[in-house]
Amino acid sequence: MSAPRSSALLIGVGNPFRGDDGVGGVVIRRLRGQNLPGFTIMEETGDGAELLEAWQGASAVILVDAVQSGVAPGTIHRLDAVAEKLPKWFSHCSTHAFGVAEAIELARTLGELPPSLIVYGIEGLDFSAGTSLSPEVAASVPGVVSSILAEIRGLAGFKSARIA
Repeated sequence: MSAPRSSALLIGVGNPFRGDDGVGGVVIRRLRGQNLPGFTIMEETGDGAELLEAWQGASAVILVDAVQSGVAPGTIHRLDAVAEKLPKWFSHCSTHAFGVAEAIELARTLGELPPSLIVYGIEGLDFSAGTSLSPEVAASVPGVVSSILAEIRGLAGFKSARIA
């Protein structure tokens, strides 16, 4: 389902049954408890076609996903996907051949990126079967939530989002 015009999206990406890959959903569920008028909060598997459809018409998107770049587990990466291409390692742990990075680059090529697209990548450790996050990744969740709330406060045009 595509976003209503002039809306903002918070998207958590990942598979909750693959350990640290579920961190995007954990972060997004924490944000559901906040008063975020003007924002639609959703969880996605990371399928690129679904993401392209989800953010169509959105004026701002903040996306959270697990990544594997080789740095310390729990490290938080913040990327402005409108200003820069995602690093090649970003799609390394995707279970989809056409995942987050590929969806962003296709949207860039087609001129269909949202005006604002911020990606938070949380460095994962364990992507094996299971529903628990590794301790390092779990410890990073509150910091990512705080960073996203600060990001929302700074988004131009979203003065209706009152964050206490």
